Amino acid sequence: MAESEKPAESAAPEEAVPTFREAMAAAAQRSGLGRVKPGETPTAGALLAAIGGVRGLVESILPGLGFLVTYTVTKELLPSVLAPLAVSVVFIVLRLVTRQSFTTALAGAIGVGVSAALALFTGNANDNFVPGFFINGAVLLVMLISLVARRPFVGVIVGLLLNDDDWRKDPAKLRVAMIATILWATLSALRLAVQLPLYVLSTADALAATKLIMGVPLYASLLWVTWLLVRTAWRAREEPDDGR
Repeated sequence: MAESEKPAESAAPEEAVPTFREAMAAAAQRSGLGRVKPGETPTAGALLAAIGGVRGLVESILPGLGFLVTYTVTKELLPSVLAPLAVSVVFIVLRLVTRQSFTTALAGAIGVGVSAALALFTGNANDNFVPGFFINGAVLLVMLISLVARRPFVGVIVGLLLNDDDWRKDPAKLRVAMIATILWATLSALRLAVQLPLYVLSTADALAATKLIMGVPLYASLLWVTWLLVRTAWRAREEPDDGR
């Protein structure tokens, strides 16, 4: 009897490549913005979760605090930029040991490392803060462009999170998104307005202090305000119809 032909092996299904919208939505969900639901009143716990929990809060503050304390005590560049870098490496090791995701800690360490490398290259402690100026400038530019295009950045993010493609057709949602985006642009502009003169004056300790004050505290406060604003415009859409 003729040998039966073997059935052709089915090709392995190709992995679906996420669209730009899906990738943006996934990134938003992983970010702090995706952890506070606009249908709820933000609580202290929700706000803490939005900035990465207690560990995320410590990882955000301690490297900058390490620079401030070390530079205030020693007035030396090398230990001042190496101290926050060492703290960031410790956070990565702790996450690896406890088998937790270290992506955020690694990103923070890279940022600290770039800042330290720049300061060591120029021999100026103030240059440790230059990358932050570019980040705030980029954020300000993105916010302003989105406002001019009448696609406010906050509205784009909320629309992705809630799968709301028609949010721009609702005047209330568009207005709230515009206001919130203006607030985020103002925060970046305020940081630059305060910190750039300190950079020109070469006051590294004052720069470190203002960066701490205008960092996580203002970010967390504005995140809270943003979601309170968003809640007023999007909550009605989320509430079920009770038939009355």
